[in-house]
Amino acid sequence: MSRNVAATDAAPTRRLGVPAITLMIIAASAPLTVVAGGATTAFSVTGSLAIPIGYIVLAIALGIFAVGYAAMSRHITNAGAFYAYAAQGLGRPVGVGVSLVALIAYNCMQIGIYGMLGFQVSDFVSSMFGVTIPWWLVVIVCIAIVGWMGVNRIDLSAKVLGVLVALEFLVVIVFDVAAFANPTESFTAQPISPAEIFTPAIGAVLAFGVAAFMGFEQAAIYGEEAKDPKRTVTRATFTAVGIIGVFYALSSWALSLAIGTEKITSAGISPEEAGPPLFFNFAATHLGVIVVDIMSVLFITSVFAAVVSFHNAVARYVFSLGREQLLPRGLARVSRSGAPWAGSVAQTVLALVVVVLFAIGGIGSELGALYPVITLFTWLTNTGAMGLVLLMAVIALSVIGYFRRNPNDAGPWTTLVSPIIAFLFLATVYVLIVANFNVLMGQAETNALTFVLPLLVVVPGIIGIVWGIALKSSRPEVYENIGRGAPDLLPDAEVLDAQH
Repeated sequence: MSRNVAATDAAPTRRLGVPAITLMIIAASAPLTVVAGGATTAFSVTGSLAIPIGYIVLAIALGIFAVGYAAMSRHITNAGAFYAYAAQGLGRPVGVGVSLVALIAYNCMQIGIYGMLGFQVSDFVSSMFGVTIPWWLVVIVCIAIVGWMGVNRIDLSAKVLGVLVALEFLVVIVFDVAAFANPTESFTAQPISPAEIFTPAIGAVLAFGVAAFMGFEQAAIYGEEAKDPKRTVTRATFTAVGIIGVFYALSSWALSLAIGTEKITSAGISPEEAGPPLFFNFAATHLGVIVVDIMSVLFITSVFAAVVSFHNAVARYVFSLGREQLLPRGLARVSRSGAPWAGSVAQTVLALVVVVLFAIGGIGSELGALYPVITLFTWLTNTGAMGLVLLMAVIALSVIGYFRRNPNDAGPWTTLVSPIIAFLFLATVYVLIVANFNVLMGQAETNALTFVLPLLVVVPGIIGIVWGIALKSSRPEVYENIGRGAPDLLPDAEVLDAQH
């Protein structure tokens, strides 16, 4: 392997272990943002106490999905994870369709989160210093920082995210302890009762809750940069989904005790108090203003960490598709440090263009300061989450297809039963998201966006399948390599020798 790979599409350098990949997965889910923003909103919108037990159900279901997903990761190592799995499990045309859906879903998640980041930074600076900074200016600066991190060594991003995630966990744990010690009403275990699973609102609960796990599937994306891909990806995936599920369940239970089960599920909460203020007001009362200020800063860094994590995922998808010539070959270039710099730059430019367009569209908007949250953040992240759930359902079927074509000693639980269970669950959640999409979007009634945004996910997938079929005759050499990625990996010792 050449040391200078700046102008090649060689596989990135192997630097990542289980802790690093796990931290990037957890960073993508933004723990503090989910607890302070996502869980509080889910309680009030659904009117259900089932949010904590819903996280447990989702963690178990996604853990079952991860059984087959992780098994495939031991046989397929490709930065375009979903794309490669679909191509080798369900056929090359389906792989092309999945690649387009994945690009759109991950870009929607990454760019959409900028809307929340811009609002939070602007609001924080205004409240602390009395200075008004346009949200879009904040985002442009953050895009530059994320872009710089994206073209540098991946372990740099992992170290930064590791510190941020550790601090997030710490402050939420402090909140949880205070909430369990000072419940507003009497202590109750109802939010984690299995009986809550069978309440009418459970469909909306699952539709809201699944977004909190988005990013857990990213371990396979880093397979080509993992020190030991056949073990690292599996361990990181299961570790992340377990930590996320337990942490969110306990923290949302604590949240319900802190606010009170009657109040937190009430649709009568004023817009000024709903969402994160419920979290921060309790913290101010029981932990003090200084702690709240620290939490506010960490809320911002939580969102920033999620942006970095999804940026890295998009860059690696672009690298993989460029290497296999489904995108221009130049997008597969990596730097001397092994970072897919061309994919990173492409994602940075796309994010900048989209943010500028939203900024122009927001001039004079009656939504005021909340414009980037209600439009950029809400529209794109919900669309991205919908796309990722659809992709996971397809990948569950890909597991079955792959192991039918490539029998091995994996048992029926891994190759058939768990993928079927995962597919049925994920397909159900996808339908629930579509059915509740106007609720997730915060719309009082259905409008054009309710239909346009879901189509933004589905239509490119269909186009990709048709394109994949056409490639078989128009570019057979490209078609043959779809989903095959880099050449067979060298044994670890040979890789180390080649790098030195």
